[in-house]
Amino acid sequence: MLFEKAFWFIKRGYLLQMSYKFDFLLRLFFMLFNILTYYFIAKMMGDAAAQYLEPYGGDYFSFVLIGMAFSGYLMISLRSFSESVRDEQMMGTLEAMLVTPTRTSSIIALSSLWSFIFASFRVLIYLLVGVILGVDMSRANIGGALLILILTIICFSSIGILSASFIMVFKKGDPINMLLMGTSELFGGVLFPIEVFPDWLQSISHILPITYSVNGMRHALLQGYSLAELAPDILTLVLFSLALLPLSLFIFDRAVMKVKAEGGLVQY
Repeated sequence: MLFEKAFWFIKRGYLLQMSYKFDFLLRLFFMLFNILTYYFIAKMMGDAAAQYLEPYGGDYFSFVLIGMAFSGYLMISLRSFSESVRDEQMMGTLEAMLVTPTRTSSIIALSSLWSFIFASFRVLIYLLVGVILGVDMSRANIGGALLILILTIICFSSIGILSASFIMVFKKGDPINMLLMGTSELFGGVLFPIEVFPDWLQSISHILPITYSVNGMRHALLQGYSLAELAPDILTLVLFSLALLPLSLFIFDRAVMKVKAEGGLVQY
């Protein structure tokens, strides 16, 4: 039954995406444009940042490619759950969905399935173009990368569910989305190593899940680290997942109860 529901949610997302083919093509174009921009920036930089990039293989283009590719999961997580809630509210279908026998946690997960599938497609494009442009992934630890990816999705989805809870109750002005969107790319090691920061700023990086996600993914894909070598990043992501997922589901359930009691499910 759950798989059947997942199929229909995915099909709905696919049909909506394909109904805007020009938007789809534009996204692909600007993604390729973005990759090429950083490719030529890396060419210009040469070995200027080698001292900071040495722990990641020494190549800036490889470093930033992995960061851009997998940070997309955070952006999708922060947007997809809250946008799904907002869209259902605007269409007047949220109340009907939440009074069905399907668990609330299942509804919010299924409603964003297509977004994560499309994000994974984008990641594959990033990696494929990177390989074409010379990124060496011949030593990649695929198993370790998949484990980090699963934990990344759990962590980021938990944050996205918290974001959706604010949208559910307050309609606008989600502080989680605004705070993390603004800080993760800067402090999470997406575009440059966190080692360039002074120690007191690095402490901000260490409380962001994205730091451990992109760090572990780089070591797994570019340097072929073993699971033992990836353990610090994996264990940290496990701790984030164990803390954030139950908390986010609890808060979302409380948010649903609150808006039901106030009769605000269909208001936006």
